[in-house]
Amino acid sequence: MANPQKWVTMGDVARAAGVGTITVSRALRTPQKVSAATLEKVQTAVADLGYVLDETAGALSSQRSRVVGAVVSTLDEPVFASTIRGLTEGLRKGGVQLVLGATRYEPESEAGLISAMLGRRPDALVLTSSEHTGAARKLMSKSRIPVVELWELPETPIHTAVGFSNRDAGREITQHLIDTGRRRIAFIYVDRPIDTRGRLRKEGYFDAISGHQPPRIAALPVKDGETGASSGAAGLREVMQRWPDTDAVVCASDALALGVWFEAGRMGLAVPERLAITGFGDVDYAGDAGLGLTTIRIDGEAIGRRAAELILTAAEGGELSPDRIDMGFTLVRRATS
Repeated sequence: MANPQKWVTMGDVARAAGVGTITVSRALRTPQKVSAATLEKVQTAVADLGYVLDETAGALSSQRSRVVGAVVSTLDEPVFASTIRGLTEGLRKGGVQLVLGATRYEPESEAGLISAMLGRRPDALVLTSSEHTGAARKLMSKSRIPVVELWELPETPIHTAVGFSNRDAGREITQHLIDTGRRRIAFIYVDRPIDTRGRLRKEGYFDAISGHQPPRIAALPVKDGETGASSGAAGLREVMQRWPDTDAVVCASDALALGVWFEAGRMGLAVPERLAITGFGDVDYAGDAGLGLTTIRIDGEAIGRRAAELILTAAEGGELSPDRIDMGFTLVRRATS
């Protein structure tokens, strides 16, 4: 039995294909420079042997690993899926692969993932948060690789931020409810340690209701195993218990809005006649074929593609600029308001 700890080498592929190792390397890295027949032989040998191209030697000589580390806040909700898709596809065009980790909105978890990824010498780091521990921020600042923060526009990004104003978006969707005659509006969000986005959307809500009404805030605790929808349902129960005359709810995410919508049905609250509901993100189920949810649409895929362009430009010696790139947002009005 072969030693299971022995990697298949380029030499093994060369012998199986009946060519030299230089030809194998050329076929794998620049396939357009070899004949079709040779390429087919190499690809067949690679498939038969299960060979994976060893990038470590090339990384040592070129100072490039052709890997980018992405640290996202959560994989439990679909909100970041389009961003990861755009980032992955954009990087792939430059021959770069994405390695993904999730923090669950925990600062220490993020710090550990950042340290682990930097230990693999990635070409860049991508983060979906702008709030980091002091140690993690210092580590990234001194890493000498591009760091791109997504979905937010912090005043002092580590290098570059690609996102939008969560505060402006929270203000606009709340103002929409005011403009449509709602006067007793509540805000529901999950109070996580490093969810800057949720807090900024809440500040936008405050901006809009100032002078109209006192705030009605349901700040939900983080509970292990609880989904956004179940949190939304709990949030509406809290809101209606504390303020029974509430006529509209601004939710910090579409997942929360889903739970609010279901709970409103169980409570016998007609939507939107008795209770208007808004979300944030415009995920698939928010559309007219699903909830028909009024929400804020973010082009997550465009954010991911823009980040990939910045990283590939920096890898070729270009500048990471400007510091903050505002991709904007769109208010989408549907049946729930």
